[in-house]
Amino acid sequence: MSNRTVKYTAGEIGRFRVVEDFLPRPDDLVPREDNVKVTLSLSRRSLDFFKREARKRRLPYQRMIRALVDTYAEKQAGGRRRS
Repeated sequence: MSNRTVKYTAGEIGRFRVVEDFLPRPDDLVPREDNVKVTLSLSRRSLDFFKREARKRRLPYQRMIRALVDTYAEKQAGGRRRS
């Protein structure tokens, strides 16, 4: 962090223009997928690996496992997404 202090001065800012809001809504930033909950047994070693790697990246470990399975499924399907 910088220790610099921003000093504001009194008076006119100058010319300005209002910019139309062009950013997408937060809900539109990440497309929702149709997820299905399943029960899956993993080895302790695998689970510890995903938890450790996810912690480093500040991500949920379930998301990492889901991404791995999704990538594998897409590769096996020849790059086609299946519903």
